[in-house]
Amino acid sequence: MLRGALAAFALALAAAWFWGHGFDPGQRPLVLLLSAAELSLCRGSEEGERLLLAVLGQVFDVESGRRHYGPGGAYSSLAGKDASRAFATGDFSPAGLVDDVSGLAPLEMLTIQNWLSFYHKNYAPVGKVVGRFYDENGAPTEYLRQAEALMAEGQRLQAQEEDKKKQFPPCNSEWSSAGGSRVWCSKQSGGVHRDWSGVPRKLYEPGSSHSHCVCVKAQGQPSSPQMSHRGELENPLLQEYEGCHPLAEWCAVKE
Repeated sequence: MLRGALAAFALALAAAWFWGHGFDPGQRPLVLLLSAAELSLCRGSEEGERLLLAVLGQVFDVESGRRHYGPGGAYSSLAGKDASRAFATGDFSPAGLVDDVSGLAPLEMLTIQNWLSFYHKNYAPVGKVVGRFYDENGAPTEYLRQAEALMAEGQRLQAQEEDKKKQFPPCNSEWSSAGGSRVWCSKQSGGVHRDWSGVPRKLYEPGSSHSHCVCVKAQGQPSSPQMSHRGELENPLLQEYEGCHPLAEWCAVKE
């Protein structure tokens, strides 16, 4: 009886995959609503058994990636479950392979969202897991809405960080036993391509006693109208390197 139930379940999953890929345009796509227990049967370990995983309650058919997700694959621990938390933390122990994302920071949630986009791009979505993220009717839960709010905040913070990186691109750096540490600026330093090189400065974040090296525009329009036309050199969060000419494009760093 159990074998027959599993076979029927496998057929339903197969139908969902085919309909979801447009093989029957006259039908509405079938969205499977699975319990966590039902999803756990879909690890592709037996003949005819589907190979599924879930992210934030959304179920994907990863059969085309069997060498990665099937038995013996590098990511086989993700199959048959919603292990959303592991996509952010990198914890692939049993304790980490869970769908509980409470306590994760916005940027960690954004990482999960990026993985969700990856699966939508590369694999077929076939259903939803009833539980933490979706109710018995397949409607989003309050928990999912809170997770989505964190992901939106993560996008805002990421955009803010990108803007800051354009304003203050990171320096190039190197160390050698003979010459010690050196930092310098170029038109590509920090991975930010621009039409100016800039000069090295220590950037202190508000409320922090630690700094990191950034390249600072030494002339032109500053970000604040209260500053002169010396680029960002008068920004109060910046500090010159000791013993380095204020307009030099590289500096030796004293330990």
